[in-house]
Amino acid sequence: MDTVPLSKKSKLNVDVVIVGQGIAGSVLALSLTRAGYNVCVIDQPSLSLSSKVAAGIWNPIVFKRLTKSWLADDLVPELIHFYSHWEKEFQTALIHHRHIIKPFSEEHEKSFWLKKANDTLTKNQFLDSVTYENLQIDNNYFVKSYSKVLQAGNLDVVNFLENTKTYLSNHHNYLSEVFDFYECHISSQEINYKSISAKTIIFCEGHLISKNPYFNWIPMKPAKGETLTIRSENLKLEQDIFNKGFFIMPLGNNLYKVGATYEWNELNDLATEKGRLELIQKLESIIHSPYQIISHDAGVRPSVIDRRPVIGHHPHYQNVMVFNGLGTKAVMIAPYFAKKLVNAISYQAPIDLEVDPLRFKKLM
Repeated sequence: MDTVPLSKKSKLNVDVVIVGQGIAGSVLALSLTRAGYNVCVIDQPSLSLSSKVAAGIWNPIVFKRLTKSWLADDLVPELIHFYSHWEKEFQTALIHHRHIIKPFSEEHEKSFWLKKANDTLTKNQFLDSVTYENLQIDNNYFVKSYSKVLQAGNLDVVNFLENTKTYLSNHHNYLSEVFDFYECHISSQEINYKSISAKTIIFCEGHLISKNPYFNWIPMKPAKGETLTIRSENLKLEQDIFNKGFFIMPLGNNLYKVGATYEWNELNDLATEKGRLELIQKLESIIHSPYQIISHDAGVRPSVIDRRPVIGHHPHYQNVMVFNGLGTKAVMIAPYFAKKLVNAISYQAPIDLEVDPLRFKKLM
């Protein structure tokens, strides 16, 4: 199922070739196929593990200032609409609606939260307007005072990616191989790649865009992140995500995902002892009960230097596009901007200047 065989003699004609099947490439491929486009996805799953190890959390709040995350009012409804549709299509659970528990260390944090949550000018529907006391995390640790982020949750990323791959393989075209740029030939009329002819090609390669000859000028600032999956029978978290500078997310069956670290130098998918010890230290600052580490994973997040995605046309080739730089918020950002990109292809609708790769044109 990994590869749809293509005859060397016959040419495959499609509307769009997508390179990369992480969260970005998957959401975009599904959005295009639902809009009626014939899509071919080319991906080598072992090249980047970022999407596969992601917790898939969406959080509409920036904790430092307790402000709404960029475009949260638009992003959250769109992500729920998108993933809910594909839950039905795939006949499997993908999204988990959760609250994010935010403990208060000081009284002024509680006061600041209540001020932000109840400010009629900001109308922040994502902050719970009341606070709570004495939440038991494990047998030995209670959160004395806390509140909750509303309209948050997580996507089962692995399930989503696997079902997307199966769907693409069964209904469209999917090639499991490393994309060979020497085999890609671009003209104003079409894209030719080996035995494939397309009208448009879109690169969704994550941090590997730095090796892409068409878009390697985009100033990426990728960050490696590591997570632990643990088993504990003593943790009391059943549904909500705990966040205190790191997160603990229940997975069911006494399993929890713990994360995440940030590393800007060793940009690879190798889990490190340094990352493991950092996560253990954070975890054990909260829980004092026995637990077992089930897995330790790492991936490189594709972030851009200005913390905005890059979505749009190449400066010189209108049929060469990029959909990248979604970083830690890929689950939340991807559906909204995939819809924007589909409209750009279908109706030549403009894409927001804030995400347009042309903002970096002078760096070419």
